[in-house]
Amino acid sequence: MNVNTSPPRWLTAEEQAAWRAFLEACQQLFGAVDAQLQHEGGMPHTYYEILVRLSETPGRSLRMTQLAEASASSKSRVSHAVARLEERGWVRRVDCPTDRRGQIAELTEAGFAALSEAAPGHVEQVRRSLFDALTPEQVSQLATISTAILAAGDPGECAAHEEAAHSAAASAG
Repeated sequence: MNVNTSPPRWLTAEEQAAWRAFLEACQQLFGAVDAQLQHEGGMPHTYYEILVRLSETPGRSLRMTQLAEASASSKSRVSHAVARLEERGWVRRVDCPTDRRGQIAELTEAGFAALSEAAPGHVEQVRRSLFDALTPEQVSQLATISTAILAAGDPGECAAHEEAAHSAAASAG
């Protein structure tokens, strides 16, 4: 139930056009990236993202709750995805030594190999679908805009994204 009694803040024509263009661009981008990963890597983008997150951590492992936070997915979605990745032999789940209730997802050598094989095609698709269409200045603007959107959604989670945006801005300029 909406308790807000103020009138709706309708979008202007310019905002409506920007919103629709943003939605269509996201759908096109994510569709192309997911299709490429499915076709060439045999995995959806969700699985790829989990493998990437694990590959970037010391010991190539994370607690399941940390993995969910890092991949911006629910715990149940990550748990389901990790179960599928376990079936493929790409991830192993082990009990957390410091918390009997917790579990740790570990990237296996086979998972790292699958990621290494999928990465070049994925990066090329991201480049083709996103970065080739932008100038270096627009890449910097995209990082800044994305950080602002993330901050508006969850201000407590934004520090890492701000640092990445500043790094992107520095390298683009």
